Formats: sequence, C-alpha cells, structure tokens
Amino acid sequence: MRVVFFGTSAFAVPSLERLVNSHHVVPLCVTQPDRRQGRGLQPEPSPVKHAAIRLGVPVAQPERLHGAPFAGLHVDAGVVVAYGRLIPRELLRNPAHGMLGVHPSLLPRYRGAAPVAWALLNGETTTGVTIFRLNERMDAGDVVSEQPVAIEPGEDAQTLSHRLSHLGAQELLRILDAVAEGRATFVPQDESRATLAPKLTKANGRINWDQPAATLERLVRAMIPWPGATTSWRGRSLKIWNASLEETPALPQTTQPGAILRISSEALAVAAGRGVLKVTELQPSGRRRMGIQAFLAGYQLKVGERLGSGM
Repeated sequence: MRVVFFGTSAFAVPSLERLVNSHHVVPLCVTQPDRRQGRGLQPEPSPVKHAAIRLGVPVAQPERLHGAPFAGLHVDAGVVVAYGRLIPRELLRNPAHGMLGVHPSLLPRYRGAAPVAWALLNGETTTGVTIFRLNERMDAGDVVSEQPVAIEPGEDAQTLSHRLSHLGAQELLRILDAVAEGRATFVPQDESRATLAPKLTKANGRINWDQPAATLERLVRAMIPWPGATTSWRGRSLKIWNASLEETPALPQTTQPGAILRISSEALAVAAGRGVLKVTELQPSGRRRMGIQAFLAGYQLKVGERLGSGM
C-alpha cells in the first residue's frame, strides 16, 4: 500500500523506519514545523523529520492541515504516530483505508498526549500499544489490535516509551498487511472505560513532600525526560532524576515532610508524608545531572534541612 506517515516525536521514529523498510511505499512524511528550542532558540527539526531525511522520504511541515499533504498523491492509507495534532475530517476520509493510529496505552484508557506518564503516576502494572482507526475525536476510533505490556519495576517513562515504540512499529506493519488483505476487524471502544492522559506541564513535576514516598517515587519515574520531578533547596530548584523507596520503621510524628534524615555518598534519605524517599541522582538549576557523591562534592547539605515544593 501507499501510506502517508504523520508523526513528530521520537516515539514515532521506529514506526516510520519499519514502514519505509517494508514492502509498503511511503510517498510523504508529514511532521510539525521546526520549533525554536534550547538556549539559543534556534529552529530545531522534529525527530521524525531527521529520520525522514535520513531515510530519503519527502517531508511536509504544514502549519495547518487542510488537504494540502495529500495534494496530487494517490494514497491507500494514512498512519498517525505521536503527531501532536488532531487530523481534520477531510483528511480522515481521504485514504481508501482511512487513517490508522498507534497509541501507547490500552485504549480506551489513557487517551491523550501523555499516556505513559499517567500510567506510571497511577501505579499501573500493565500498559500496552493499541492500533486503531482514527475518527474526529481524540484516540476514540475503533480498535483493531491491542498488545499488553508489563511495566517493569523501577521503569521510567522514557524507557517504557522506547519499548512501546518498537512494539507499536512491529504491530503496525502486521495490521497494515491485514487491512490491505481485508482481514482486519475493527471493534468500537467501550466509552464507559475511557480515561484521559492530558499533556504534562511543569506543574505536574512539582514534588509535594506531604505525599507518600511511594507516590513520589512514581512521580520521579513518570516525569522523565520532561518536565522532571522538581523540588527546591535554599531557594534554588533541584530536579530529582533517580529515587527509590527506603524500607524503614514508621517515622516519629514530629518529622517534617521534606526533611533530610540521612546523608551518605550513595543517597539522601528524605522524609515524605509517609515513608522515606532515597534520592540517588539530581540536577541543580543550570547544572548537569549528577549522582549524590558528585553533588556533595560541590554542595554542603545538612541533616535536618528541608526540601520544599518544586519551583
């Protein structure tokens, strides 16, 4: 089949690579316009644009989607993977076989922009990848395939997204072949089970030390790579990149959440609303990520000091 690919983030790259290297033909890749990023605010192409250029696929970057990407093209199907925008009605109906989406959750759960992060935040032990046919509502189209995946202990959002991106790419090719051969069966989603996974903001990463340590440990993993789990110390921002739970007896009722209980070359033990969080990797504002030993070489912490809400 001739397939137009829509994608922007790194999650979409394995699907594009698999598709280009298959017997299907990709006459066009549609991605979002270059965005200004970094300290110099230089225009930066999306990961999908980088991949498309490397693979020799023509690229379109329209500011608005209104029929332009398909102009003059014969297209059998569209594929949408982490594109970042809703596809207009006229484009959904354009390809003969419609538009297929690859989504990193078991729909209808976690519809939206950040399904992996919200699954981790909520303590899920299983997630997966769904292939579905797009309609005019976000992630609400009929499902053709769902592949469950166990979430590994301690796994962060970046690592889990990487695993799901490769599983999604593999399953996408299988489904495209089934669609082309008329073997695909589409099933409506159960709206009563639908949940949302909205786009993350910096506020989502702010640590509230009144929460249980188990909740904070999930927060740290869910916020990687962006926006990061953030606390404050002596008026400056600290991002926590790695943390674990400490098995410890109940703390005295007078212990303040956020208080540093112990300092070693391996970890900071910090009191939470319930339990203790062991912080092993962090990043001061404007500095690189570092382990506790490197951090202590440049900064003097004191037992009893309190970490505050993220800045």
